[in-house]
Amino acid sequence: MEKTKMNKRTYYLISVITIMVFLSVWYILSDVLQVFRNGMLPGPITILEAFVDKLTNKSPDGNTLGGHVLASLIVVLSGYVIGVGIGIPTGILMAWYKPIDYLVRPLFDFLRTIPGIAWIPVVTVWLGIDLKAKAAIIFVNVFVGTVVNVYSGIKQTNEVQIWVAQIFGASHFEVLRKVAFPSALPYLFTGLKVSLGMAWLGIIAAELLAAQSGLGYMIQVARNFGRADLVIVGMLTIGMLGALLTLILEWVERKFVKGRSK
Repeated sequence: MEKTKMNKRTYYLISVITIMVFLSVWYILSDVLQVFRNGMLPGPITILEAFVDKLTNKSPDGNTLGGHVLASLIVVLSGYVIGVGIGIPTGILMAWYKPIDYLVRPLFDFLRTIPGIAWIPVVTVWLGIDLKAKAAIIFVNVFVGTVVNVYSGIKQTNEVQIWVAQIFGASHFEVLRKVAFPSALPYLFTGLKVSLGMAWLGIIAAELLAAQSGLGYMIQVARNFGRADLVIVGMLTIGMLGALLTLILEWVERKFVKGRSK
């Protein structure tokens, strides 16, 4: 236990040092040496000032940073929850029941090779540029990643464990519920984290092309106005939100997956 705590402290210390070194190098290159001319890469102090200002300033895109964050989060979480909610049972059914696998997998293998971003023009034609359209784009990204990881997790279930469960009279469904699904949880949470990244990719791409609010829209407007500081603020905000949501998923994973360090 003590060794684990020391390892965590060492990790956190190294992380802080790495971030401080990165910010120092960034500051020296941009503000001291002025390697990047014409505001191409503003320094960290300028970015911090822009971040604080954008919390209350609606210029130039008509909304504050909090408003854009809320708009993106609503869409991301809507598409993510639906994608995961449908993707998990789909992956389980495909992996556990061969007739369903034979029926669904050819179509799924074809559709999953199409990048989620490629659906944006089609979805915007069908559904416009409102919440439904952007949530649908995220759903495609999340659904594919979730199905692939759940399917892989169920398929790698130890044959000996299945055989032992059957020896003790477990039904096909009981083996799935008590053996296969618990063993697939690490794969499931890996899929949830990968799908979360895909969800942000989908929403930012959708907002860059067709939106009136959200972090992608803010970045696009800032680019048009030559506001590199706001572009970087948007990028860093996306990174912080993604990291926060990933930490929440990792906390849930430690609660439900046996053998994960706490």
